[in-house]
Amino acid sequence: MIELVQFPWSPFCIPQRRILEFSGAPFKITNLPPQERSLVWKLTKQRYYGVPIIRDGRNVVFEVNDDSQVIAKYLDQKFQLGLFPAEMEGVQSILWRGIENEVEGATFRLNDIYYQEHLPVSEQLQYLRFKERKFGRGCIEEWRLEQKSWLKKLAQSLLPFEEMLTHHLFLLGEQPRFVDFDLFGMLENFLYSGHYQLPKSHSQIRAWHRRLTQLKPKHAK
Repeated sequence: MIELVQFPWSPFCIPQRRILEFSGAPFKITNLPPQERSLVWKLTKQRYYGVPIIRDGRNVVFEVNDDSQVIAKYLDQKFQLGLFPAEMEGVQSILWRGIENEVEGATFRLNDIYYQEHLPVSEQLQYLRFKERKFGRGCIEEWRLEQKSWLKKLAQSLLPFEEMLTHHLFLLGEQPRFVDFDLFGMLENFLYSGHYQLPKSHSQIRAWHRRLTQLKPKHAK
């Protein structure tokens, strides 16, 4: 059985979890505290410390750089999900870079504002320390003060996807591709705290999000 090693609200873990659900295959989840990576370091034989990773028997699969999609491609090939058709390779590469930079840049900040609500007190200091070492002292308080601005930036970054969905059920046609799951993960990260809703002005994205949420396993019996 495949094991997904993750933390629950990660915008990069959620797409892999949803892809596994879409596959219909049984899998297990191992949740880690956001700053605890010793298990990942051990399983990858000290080659990687990020999440997610998956363990499939003797295979341990992880990303090789910030723009790779090694895990999703492994799952796609294993379960024949049709997420990476050759004719869409270039388009998807362009789209997921936008999703994982511009969209994610807004969603993780908006979610992090409420980090104390979904982390036990014992883990909050390490989480705050990690964020401030990466983004500067007082970054989360700064994002809280700029919340309205980040919500506006998120809505603007979603506009091209709203337009794409005007004529299709999914971003690139009538069936979901990898970029659908990728964008879904960023938006689920945004919604995780329970303090937000998807922009009301983006009705196509709201309908698309419902479709992704209710998507039945591809190989359901």
